[in-house]
Amino acid sequence: MSELTRKSALELAAGLKAGEFSSVEVTNAHLDRIHSTEDEFGSFITVTDDLALETAKTVDARRSTGEDVHALAGVPVALKDLVVTEGVATTAGSTMLENWVPPYESTVHNKIKAAGLPVLGKTNLDEFAMGSTTEHSAFGTTRNPWNLEHVPGGSSGGAAAALAGFQAPLSVGTDTGGSVRQPAAFTGTVGVKPTYGSISRFGIIAMASSLDQVGPMGRSVADAAVLHELLAGHDPFDSTSLPDPVAGYVSAAQTSDLKGKKLGVIKQLRGEGHQDGVRDAFSAALDVAAAAGAEIVEVDCPSISYALDAYYLIMPSEVSSNLARYDGMRYGLRIEPETGPVTAETVMAATRAAGFGDEVKRRIILGTYALSAGYYDAYYGSAQKIRTLVQNDFAKAFASCDVLVSPTAPTTALKFGAEAASDPMALYLGDVATIPANLAGIPGMSLPAGLADGLPVGFQILAPAREDVKMYEVAGPLEAALEASGSRVLDTLAEGLTTK
Repeated sequence: MSELTRKSALELAAGLKAGEFSSVEVTNAHLDRIHSTEDEFGSFITVTDDLALETAKTVDARRSTGEDVHALAGVPVALKDLVVTEGVATTAGSTMLENWVPPYESTVHNKIKAAGLPVLGKTNLDEFAMGSTTEHSAFGTTRNPWNLEHVPGGSSGGAAAALAGFQAPLSVGTDTGGSVRQPAAFTGTVGVKPTYGSISRFGIIAMASSLDQVGPMGRSVADAAVLHELLAGHDPFDSTSLPDPVAGYVSAAQTSDLKGKKLGVIKQLRGEGHQDGVRDAFSAALDVAAAAGAEIVEVDCPSISYALDAYYLIMPSEVSSNLARYDGMRYGLRIEPETGPVTAETVMAATRAAGFGDEVKRRIILGTYALSAGYYDAYYGSAQKIRTLVQNDFAKAFASCDVLVSPTAPTTALKFGAEAASDPMALYLGDVATIPANLAGIPGMSLPAGLADGLPVGFQILAPAREDVKMYEVAGPLEAALEASGSRVLDTLAEGLTTK
């Protein structure tokens, strides 16, 4: 493995600025790493060698003339294949969009291009972001670099595996109910779900519009912070975009003091029913935080007990609405029936049967039922009331502490073929800790908290809405304290990969 691929994004940025190496060298090192490991990991759907090297050469030329460039200029990035990229296939992991090459650009990609980050490619995901293992992709299965017999999580499993496999220093994912944080937990990386509306969703293929959020991913808190600062900001093309100023994430992540910070452990997510190793790693991380000066308190958020049920009514309902456009006539694939008349109804049925996978069909059916006449108030309406209760509980909890914490997921990465990995209901239950943040629109982060049975454990930090900086003020020094205590998760992985 090249030393360039082991460096963090900020280390690469500093080296590029100092002229220690070029962006072309950095980009080539990561492309070589992708091509030598992709058969094992399956992180990418599309690898964009030419596009990445073209950007790298341009950045190197601009630097050579003394031009001021963005701090991350020349540092490669991978994009979840839900991010629309003009001229580059964007599939959403689905046969429905297998041959779609967008004629327009997402705001996220526009910002990345303007800053000069070479895009290495589009990463694998569960189809239309629906899944927790990245097995629900029409383009193959992604495997966890920690152990190829285990899932990388989902739906941003490809983005997380690219980081853990040292194929990319930065990734962009999306998080609807934990799709950035859960794979980050499973792969020992850092995943952030910002405040809803703080990063534009324009050009992000929709799953559930009131829940979806673009999320920066990295191998350290500071790396995620610098990508967060790049991507965030108001966008007039997104009606849900917030006008808030964006600053202070990186400096907050680089603070070294937890003294005076009050961490609220959510009683309902403390670890009951969790895997023993996850519970032990979480408790050990709390001890490290306390030793570093943080005050640990327990908070009660009773409505969180109902959040999972509410989410799995709201999310499928929005899925049913958003995916109605894929009808064989307006967008994506078109399949005509082999027999019988060719009508709008028969084309739609044939197209959706061929274009959507089982999990997508399951959620469309559930959502359509929840929105149907006679059931709307009983199901969707009641779920929205629970959502309000969750928001109120969080508001009360944040009045007494700076951030809330919990294990990111109740288990470590599941093994392929295990009962829990193939049972939809068991997989839904795995989202119990991550879903509440999406319902409330608040920011959340997962960072590595150690290992259990040789696999990473995630530590989740939640902050008040529009106060993402508080999350970084705790995550940065906690990460440093955990590393000082001997929990250098990614070093363990890197050593294992280099000896294979």
